[in-house]
Amino acid sequence: MKKAVVLVIILGALYAGYTYVSPPKAKAQHTTAKGSAIVDVIVPDTLTPIEAIGKVAFNAKCASCHGPNAHGQQDVAPPLVHKIYEPNHHGDLAFERAAILGVKAHHWPFGDMPPIKGITQADITPIIAYVRRLQRENGIL
Repeated sequence: MKKAVVLVIILGALYAGYTYVSPPKAKAQHTTAKGSAIVDVIVPDTLTPIEAIGKVAFNAKCASCHGPNAHGQQDVAPPLVHKIYEPNHHGDLAFERAAILGVKAHHWPFGDMPPIKGITQADITPIIAYVRRLQRENGIL
């Protein structure tokens, strides 16, 4: 009986580790041209008002690097619709700090992210709501 319990615990831990590092529903693109999308993103049909404001702000402040709908751009910037940026690993505060202060590269080979000039808390809050909605739509919880 104890062996069975230990086996179940070990298998559960292995499965949890596998699901943590496995890619989200968004699938990798086959093209590697600079600026091409890194992941396919399922876009929700409707957005809440704050998410819609976030989409506009994201397109104005973030999409030039992270791509439309946060799909990332090859050789430019990572996708934000990715398991690495799930709320349990990179909380909202991490997004806020990255936008305001910039961040040293630590997951991807794109180099450091500079601070976003002119971004405000009023911009960041709806941007995060929009990115989180994209993540949920693509199976990143």
